[in-house]
Amino acid sequence: MSETPEPTGKGPAEQGGAPVEGTAGAAVTGTYKLGVSRPDLPVTDLPTPEEVFGVRRIGPKELVKYALGPSLIALGISIGSGEWLLGPQAVGQFGFEGVGWIILVSALLQTLYNIECSRYVVATGEAPVVGWGRVPPGWFLWVPISVFLVLFAFIAGGWAASAGEGLYALVHAELPPEDAEEPRLWAIALLVVVFLMAAAARRVSRTLELANWIMIGIILITLLVLCVALVPFSVWWDGITGFVTPAAPPEGITATQIGGLAGFTALASGLNWYVMGHYRDKGYGMGHRVGFIAGLRGRRVEMLPSGVTFPDDQKNRGLWKRWYRLLLTDMWAVFFAGAIIGMLLPTILMAHAVEISGQEVTQENVPTFVAGALDAEYGRWLFYIALIVGVLILFTTQLGIFEAMVRVTTDAAHATSPRLRALLEGDPRRFYYPFMLLLLVVIGVILHLALPVSLVQWSANMSNLGALIFPFMLMYLNSRLPRPARPRPWHYVILLLNFLFFGFFFLNFIADFIGDPLVTF
Repeated sequence: MSETPEPTGKGPAEQGGAPVEGTAGAAVTGTYKLGVSRPDLPVTDLPTPEEVFGVRRIGPKELVKYALGPSLIALGISIGSGEWLLGPQAVGQFGFEGVGWIILVSALLQTLYNIECSRYVVATGEAPVVGWGRVPPGWFLWVPISVFLVLFAFIAGGWAASAGEGLYALVHAELPPEDAEEPRLWAIALLVVVFLMAAAARRVSRTLELANWIMIGIILITLLVLCVALVPFSVWWDGITGFVTPAAPPEGITATQIGGLAGFTALASGLNWYVMGHYRDKGYGMGHRVGFIAGLRGRRVEMLPSGVTFPDDQKNRGLWKRWYRLLLTDMWAVFFAGAIIGMLLPTILMAHAVEISGQEVTQENVPTFVAGALDAEYGRWLFYIALIVGVLILFTTQLGIFEAMVRVTTDAAHATSPRLRALLEGDPRRFYYPFMLLLLVVIGVILHLALPVSLVQWSANMSNLGALIFPFMLMYLNSRLPRPARPRPWHYVILLLNFLFFGFFFLNFIADFIGDPLVTF
């Protein structure tokens, strides 16, 4: 990888190291060239975690209460379409052998990929969609393409439609009839709830964190109790061994199913970067110097259109190591552990539901299959519990994806258009909330067009498309970060594996879509 240019020296505004507006009062000592077509990064010291989170020291209590959080938003999206729909559908139809192994490999690769995406955010304070604009030939190509891919992948609204089906069943105490309109209206109502939550927030990211702490806690505890109480040990054993035993995909599974399972296990494979900007809003590293998207109830906060970075000196090397350790803790202890548990519990519950019901899982019935099976076997009270869990799971996904589409578009527009920034008077909220309302209307129309699970499979395979592009862009950007923040050589190997693994499933999906898949199982 190429060497990074040294800081380019002090500009007129930074002579003497005086504080410069927009870097949280820190003294700017020069600029740093990174990539093309975007402004050089001002150079200033990293903040300490204690400064960012307002505490005297970061102990276990402070770690949980203040420092952990961005990966919870990612986990809220993670425990959703893959965990409640695609994973259980695949296990319900084909069993754990070959399915569980794909889940584990996908979760490992995605966690490592997330760390590399977040490395850039912590080192520069730029959301990834802004950073892509530094990759040759420049922002005019990569920023619009990146926004388009995120919207194209997730605007189908399958996650919203599935949540609407679960809420319909919860309200009416019965499964929705085929092609019913009311579940789609419930899906739109839940989108409105997301808008209201964002509007009521002081800091949008913090509100999403707190909501996910509560909902994910309820989800995992309830699923664990249900699985311990109802699922035989033999099914537990099949699930655990299926996850850790290498095996080929099961016979009969389609390229679309396997690609969707790989793509939406954990988060969204090659498009995971779309939610990593929350590390900026949380204040991790240089994100503290850049600013965040405030809620309507919050005070107006300046958010810089470009990032900031730090000098390569002893003080900042030590601070970088501290921030990187916090990032690793957040990713492995919260995201990876939560994603594996969040996939294991629903899949073994589905396997048990198939066993006791003797029925077949299909695209049409998977959102409410477990609730129906538990109702028939154990009574109506478990029907309601399973539906509540299902609605919460899908709503956490709805909350994260809907907000993230708006966030990515807002970050891209705010960073690349001086004319728009002038029109907004420097307040990105004036774009964020109107665009959220527009997106709500568009998704409300689209989710009428297909079955929820088929929409989710489409989204998952479009996520795999990102794995053909963004790992190489990360290699370019991260290799040019200040020396202490650069990845080790094996990190580039991990990015290449993401390209090969998820990219293969996307190409197989496209081949299947237009004719015959590259491989059959």
